[in-house]
Amino acid sequence: MVNNAAMIQYLVERDLGSSVAKPTPRSRASLEPCLPARLPSTAFLQREAEQAAPKAFLHQLRGNRTSSSSPTSTFQSESEERGGGTRRMSISSPTSPSSPSSSPGKFVTSQSRTSKTWKEPQPFEIFRAIERKDIMFLMEVRDHAFQLLLRKTGDATPLLHAMRIGQSHRDVAILLLGAFSRWINHLEDSEMQLPKTKATLKALRINLKLAIDYGLHKSQSDLIASFLQTLVMSEGDNWVRAQIHTVSIALRSGSAGKPVSTAETAVRKFATRELSKADAIAALEDYIANATVDLLLLSAWSMALDYIPGEPIPLYYFARDDRVFRAFTDRLELHQNALHRNVSRRLKWQLRLLRQVLEDRNVTYRAKVEVLTSELDEGDGV
Repeated sequence: MVNNAAMIQYLVERDLGSSVAKPTPRSRASLEPCLPARLPSTAFLQREAEQAAPKAFLHQLRGNRTSSSSPTSTFQSESEERGGGTRRMSISSPTSPSSPSSSPGKFVTSQSRTSKTWKEPQPFEIFRAIERKDIMFLMEVRDHAFQLLLRKTGDATPLLHAMRIGQSHRDVAILLLGAFSRWINHLEDSEMQLPKTKATLKALRINLKLAIDYGLHKSQSDLIASFLQTLVMSEGDNWVRAQIHTVSIALRSGSAGKPVSTAETAVRKFATRELSKADAIAALEDYIANATVDLLLLSAWSMALDYIPGEPIPLYYFARDDRVFRAFTDRLELHQNALHRNVSRRLKWQLRLLRQVLEDRNVTYRAKVEVLTSELDEGDGV
């Protein structure tokens, strides 16, 4: 289609002798370039969020406390509404790249495929597999004879052998550490008291300490937590029991007892004693925050058992994923009526506060410890 508007306009002006009014062109916008302000970086936003979250959460907690009629009624109503909560992700996630998936079906298939031909290898075969980076063979050893990955032959363990080879075999060392973490997190409760398990935990502790001394914690962020887990699980029952007693006394004293600071100081001293360079290890702070929370939960529940009949939380749950918190919430649900009738007013508030703060997944554990410090150590209390 052709636009003849210009031709028609020319003919009208020529024949009629009159000009047709032309539309006034729109004035052209002047160019005024501008540069928008740069958006903040992700690191800046994360830092601001971590600083603001505890304050906002603390404000919400205190607002809820003033609006509720009493700690007793609030504790009971929250217990009735919740069906149980979950806490943090695993300190040493079994689904990390260095720690293969924990899906039972995956490893059952692997075992069924190799069980007919599996023969326990000699130590030299494991060392040779490390040198050749034979990952499949090492994974079979992990699934069928895990203790062989810890056994010392001569002056070296498989992990130490991989680290001695050098940077070229660093990935093999990291893979072995992932296998260690996976074994820790999949240890069954019924196996904890077996002598074989205790011996394996001690061998694990030695291997993990070697890895820390070689500096592998810089690339394997959960190594410190795994080491301290094995330390507590193998020899730490007496220490945990003693600290529960100490923190319980602090909780009974209210804010004057500084229960959060007491728990954190105990964990920090324990970790520093076992790790010569603990102050320089950033990942240690995450473990200290988690362990501090677990001590508070164990202590609060041990105090509740002075008023009601019930089962204590097993000490070998300490610093193992979210087991302490899950056991804590399960027991609150099971004994909510007895707690409502028999427990002191202060302890009801402390139990409610611990549950309310720790079940929020949107706040880091360091921030949660800050909130608990503001309430239990520095707040007005109940």
